[in-house]
Amino acid sequence: MNKQQYRSLSPDEIESLKMQGCAADNWETIRIAEGFESERFFNVQFSGNVRIGIQNQNIELYGGVKKKCGVYHAHLHNCIVGNNVYINHIKNYIANYEIHDHVIIDNSDICAVEGISRFGNGTGVEVLDETGGRKVVIYDELSAHLAYIMAFYKHRRDVIVNLDKMIQDYCHKVKSDMGVIGEHSRIFNCREIRNVKIGPYTHINGASVLQNGSINSNHSAPVLVGHDANLKNFIVSSGSEVSDGAIIANCFIGQGCTLGAQYSAQNSLFFANCQGFHGEACAVFGGPYTVTHHKSTLLIAGMFSFCNAGSGSNQSNHMYKLGPIHHGIAERGTKTTSDSYLLWPARIGAFTLVMGRHYKNSDTSDMPFSYLIENDDESWLVPGVNLRSVGTIRDVLKWPKRDKRTDKHKLDYINFNLLSPFTIQKMDHAIRILHQIQKISGETTEVFSYNNTKIKRDALQRGLKLYHMAIMKFIGNSIITRLNKGQLHSPHEVTDCLLPTSAIGLGDWIDLSGLIAPKEEVIKLMEAIERHEITTLTEIDQKFREFHANYYEYEWNWTVEFIQKYLGKPITEFAIEEIIDIVKQWRESVVELDQMLYDDARKEFRIDVMTGFGIDGDQQIKQRDFESVRGRFEENDFVKEILLHIERKTKLGERVINQLQLTTKKLEKEK
Repeated sequence: MNKQQYRSLSPDEIESLKMQGCAADNWETIRIAEGFESERFFNVQFSGNVRIGIQNQNIELYGGVKKKCGVYHAHLHNCIVGNNVYINHIKNYIANYEIHDHVIIDNSDICAVEGISRFGNGTGVEVLDETGGRKVVIYDELSAHLAYIMAFYKHRRDVIVNLDKMIQDYCHKVKSDMGVIGEHSRIFNCREIRNVKIGPYTHINGASVLQNGSINSNHSAPVLVGHDANLKNFIVSSGSEVSDGAIIANCFIGQGCTLGAQYSAQNSLFFANCQGFHGEACAVFGGPYTVTHHKSTLLIAGMFSFCNAGSGSNQSNHMYKLGPIHHGIAERGTKTTSDSYLLWPARIGAFTLVMGRHYKNSDTSDMPFSYLIENDDESWLVPGVNLRSVGTIRDVLKWPKRDKRTDKHKLDYINFNLLSPFTIQKMDHAIRILHQIQKISGETTEVFSYNNTKIKRDALQRGLKLYHMAIMKFIGNSIITRLNKGQLHSPHEVTDCLLPTSAIGLGDWIDLSGLIAPKEEVIKLMEAIERHEITTLTEIDQKFREFHANYYEYEWNWTVEFIQKYLGKPITEFAIEEIIDIVKQWRESVVELDQMLYDDARKEFRIDVMTGFGIDGDQQIKQRDFESVRGRFEENDFVKEILLHIERKTKLGERVINQLQLTTKKLEKEK
């Protein structure tokens, strides 16, 4: 808002305003900018201290209707009105607001701040445990990663206490008895706006109730709050949309989110690019890309991320004993089919497809990329089978393309990698567990038991193969990426290229709701918070940014250690021929997995899938109708991409092998 000089109204200006139906409790408390045009104020009641900027332009509304900037049919109490603002038909009043330049407020009821407000900052959100045991305190800049620490590390009391102090310090800085409506914001047909901070370029149209919250809109990432939206105790981040009867209470809505179509959410967190329509969320920790589109879908007391909940999906979080104290974890990439059900507590492994209803408390976190299927009230686990699903790869490819965040300052640092130390370590655990199960149960056993699930023998054996292929694909990817960065004129240079850069990254890795990072580094961060070495929220965000920016360096350090454990030998001791053999295994794994994806995609073009096509014709018409809608299998973009991927990776493998072989030949000539 431009700083400008204000003066008192002249007697002539006061008289002119009175002639136009204006009144004031005390005209001396009204201050105006030079260039004031009294004819732009009709039927305005002034009370308290009011400052008014220059109103000398027109605005254009929907349909090309033009209006003169000014204030018409309104009551302003303790307000600062910027330049070229249009305020019209305020049924009650606007009180205690700083209204920035080029704002429109039309046909609304009340917009007021009462007392000292923190505008939603400091609100406690009781995620996961509805009784409040895992409460997360929200503020404007909350990230999924900090919320993860606040929710899941309650046992580190000093961390939680110090984080709470940092957030309270932030809340103290933003608290005020004056609200703000940022420049170029537009507010139409709203009923109640109470104790709400509204950022620049916000568009509010037909909202029902907005109470105690912040709308953190800006020019590059505007926020839309639409018809009949009801929000209480909330923060809405840049680039998000809440509309069409959504009912939101005690919630944080991250960047690029969309909640609408009568969606109901209470005590929940939604981080980057979440979507919610028709259904309900209660005590949900919604990590990035948590999506639910259907009626009668309930997400309750769970942590989700990169999750797609099918219609009618729901969970139970109490057993009618000590109340709703249970919660569940659905690790990244989990999908639930229609009418699926999970009894909490449970933990579902990354990229698992959940089908049917599961009445036992299972833990499949060490079995990623699986199917969890119900049959005769039993939960059956099919390990690793999702690695060959075209749907899994399609999801991974679509997520970066569907990133709606246009704000340069991103709150969440998102790693989209399908294969990472986080998933590879789990696959390594899975292989050891499956071998152990097989050994304990005996060679003749056809059905194995694992954490309240059952596994068939053929599924176990297939899982071992798929996990090994995925691990070799990851190892090969990592080695080839490192080799492509260095000079490979001698075996010594090859070895140097494959050396780790530091010890950072060793040990377990965790997924902090979108940010994949070494566990040890996260622990160090918390220890620094405990020792008061890190004392601000900005410093914590910088550490998260550092984890994300250095991911591939840390990943390689981890991979070097993992190769030694998995292949039984340090990579620096590998002969060139052994590295070539790894590249060949990588190439075989990539091609075979891609061939599985290709075969899986072909299922979408089978004859039985064409049912309903060519409704009044013969088989030939059915085929032609299908192809006109879906296209031919060979022409499908995803299918073509699979074939191109096979071709690219095959050529890459050949090029790396040839380069390594040349290095060997040079060494032989030197000898």
